[in-house]
Amino acid sequence: MFSPSRLRVARKRRGLNKTQLADRIDVDLRSVTGYERGDYEPSSDTLGRIAVALRFPAAFFAGADLHEPTNRTASFRSMARMAASRREAALASGALAFLLNDWIETRFALPQPDLLDLREEDPETAAMVLRQHWLLGEKPIRNVVHLLESKGVRVYSMAEDTAEVDAFSLWREATPFVFLNTQKSAERSRFDAAHELGHLVLHRHDEPRGREAEQEANRFASAFLMPRGSVLAHAPMMPTLETLIRLKHHWIVSVGALAYRLQALGLLSEWNYRGLCIDMGQRGYRTAEPEGAQREMSLVIPKIFAALREDGMTKADVAGALHIEPNELDRLVFGLAVMGLHSDAVPSTTAPRTPRLQLVR
Repeated sequence: MFSPSRLRVARKRRGLNKTQLADRIDVDLRSVTGYERGDYEPSSDTLGRIAVALRFPAAFFAGADLHEPTNRTASFRSMARMAASRREAALASGALAFLLNDWIETRFALPQPDLLDLREEDPETAAMVLRQHWLLGEKPIRNVVHLLESKGVRVYSMAEDTAEVDAFSLWREATPFVFLNTQKSAERSRFDAAHELGHLVLHRHDEPRGREAEQEANRFASAFLMPRGSVLAHAPMMPTLETLIRLKHHWIVSVGALAYRLQALGLLSEWNYRGLCIDMGQRGYRTAEPEGAQREMSLVIPKIFAALREDGMTKADVAGALHIEPNELDRLVFGLAVMGLHSDAVPSTTAPRTPRLQLVR
């Protein structure tokens, strides 16, 4: 049966409004509205035009309804300067990630969520409590994506070609999801991941709205990546930009984030902090991180696709099972895994065996 929710997701994924889609498939606006409401179904000819216009296989629109993230359930950074079409495209990518994740979880046992409800704590305390719960102590976190995955957070990529969408997160029932813009610098992406973790533990039962919630998530991320005791032990007496560039590698953060943390802990005066910010701006460090770190990759996703390959299932097979194009699958893991399967232009004819991988850590 035709699924209205899949039409909505596909349209939003391509950044189109209803009027634009109606023009492309040569129907009136009322028809598109009726399709998305479920009032009636498009004819087979119209469905074919929809598939071409939205670049989704026609079979995609006949599947079960999709779970659609909304602005009420997702926490977005910098929403005020984000175009609505970009936000809806990102949410639509979340719906496709749910589709892929459900397919994966029918075949593999992924780590169970191990997050705390810390909405009663201030961000600094919440970061310390979660670190203690995860037995991290004061040591630097070498890979934030690996840590989140090991604690049951599902991490996917948006791969949106825009600086407007930094990252977003949400709870889908009892499962936490984080979506990263993996085109950002490695340091920025790490901070984004920690920021979204802050939303997941601080605002799980609320709607994380407004400047206050964003500030809380920023404070959590700063404290989580740069614990107070660790910073106090390593902070220089007279911080300069050169010393901060060397020191930032200890916590794998941006030089700007480190300067802000030092100022927040009283280790850097407001006057010195402003001077460092001016210097960073003049050197272009706000857009190009000096001595950038290596980008973090997923640990879970490559293991899953390696196990599938061993059992004769290619990327094209997975995309075919989900009724999406292989490049859409690429976008969901872009920057998180090296697929290395671009030659899989057609589904494999080998019958897949039962996967041997039972648990992914």
